[in-house]
Amino acid sequence: MTEQANLPLSGIKVVEFTHMVMGPTVGLILADLGAEVIKVEPLKGDNTRRLMGSGAGYFPMYNRNKQSLCIDLKNDKGHAAAQKLIEGADVLIENFRPGAMDKLGFGYEAMSEKNPQLIYCSLKGFLDGPYQHRTALDEVTQMMGGLAYMTGLPGKPMRAGSSVVDIAGGMFGVIGVLAALEERHRTGKGQEVKSSLFESTAFMVGQHMAQQAVSGNEPKPMSVRTSAWAVYDIFDTADGDQVFVGVVSDTQWRLFCEAFELTEFAQDSTLDGNTERVKQRERILPVIRERFSALSKEALMAKLDQTGLPFAPINKPSDLFDDVHLNESGGLVDVTLPHNGEKTKLPGLPVHMGGRRFALRQDLPKEGEHSRAALAQAGLSESDIEALLADGIVRAGGQ
Repeated sequence: MTEQANLPLSGIKVVEFTHMVMGPTVGLILADLGAEVIKVEPLKGDNTRRLMGSGAGYFPMYNRNKQSLCIDLKNDKGHAAAQKLIEGADVLIENFRPGAMDKLGFGYEAMSEKNPQLIYCSLKGFLDGPYQHRTALDEVTQMMGGLAYMTGLPGKPMRAGSSVVDIAGGMFGVIGVLAALEERHRTGKGQEVKSSLFESTAFMVGQHMAQQAVSGNEPKPMSVRTSAWAVYDIFDTADGDQVFVGVVSDTQWRLFCEAFELTEFAQDSTLDGNTERVKQRERILPVIRERFSALSKEALMAKLDQTGLPFAPINKPSDLFDDVHLNESGGLVDVTLPHNGEKTKLPGLPVHMGGRRFALRQDLPKEGEHSRAALAQAGLSESDIEALLADGIVRAGGQ
């Protein structure tokens, strides 16, 4: 456990109205950095808790270090209690469909009047413009933003193997919140911050747009691209496994030839420069494939590691549970799955600050686990809180 008072965002109060991935990502990052994040959920709890299939990991991954308040926002008394919480907050996060927060009475204009210092972070499918009314998903914007085209095979667009746009959009939201907090130091005023799926996708494929602008040619999907380097591929090993190897500089090429006794290549001056090596890939790669196929996966990786060359085993996500580096470096955080009480290890924030990693302070919250504490913090008396509980407007942990 890490002392919250010693963390970068200690003292920052966040109220989170989110579900799925994009919005919870913002809350997760702020919470890991030390902010006090209260996750406002419906009385029955966030529906994300009950997703199955590929969505089963959303809640466990993106909701640690948060407190849970289950409340009926459509009830006048519940609405008033939530508004008091917002009035004392530094940041509000929401990722519901356009107009939903306004209908609830918690839109930016209304809340900024009550709390002029509030930083109001909205995570949407699109920023303001012709598409802003549309409902978007990670996969929708991967398709329309060109990412699925670049990921798949020609004629077979394929989404990336993670909710990369949701996560990236959330990260951009955090950047906006942190910038707004810094600006508030100078102006004393909060502001609205927006981040979106579509524009985040466009930013990620910007390198391919720039590639076309430079080369004059439309980029091919990454699966059939012309590589920027001659050796940048997946290779088979003697024991039926595979290893990715990249040789991305002239210095690395010389080390590579020496390590694997590629004397002919080392002595060929036409291969000294990367551009010429790329032109001769059809000559180079068969020789390297044959050399690598005589080595086991472990032997090949050991030699590449010793030489200082980029390489990687072809892992599955499940392999990361036992990854030596992640475990020994503090890269995995122990959490308790709320639906069955079992322990697991999930990736922590990939940031190192002042010699420290950011650990678990609050396990994954049960539904309404912190309802009483959150409302007391908002200034409600004990009798008012008990009345809300008795009337079924608020749900506390265990109810």
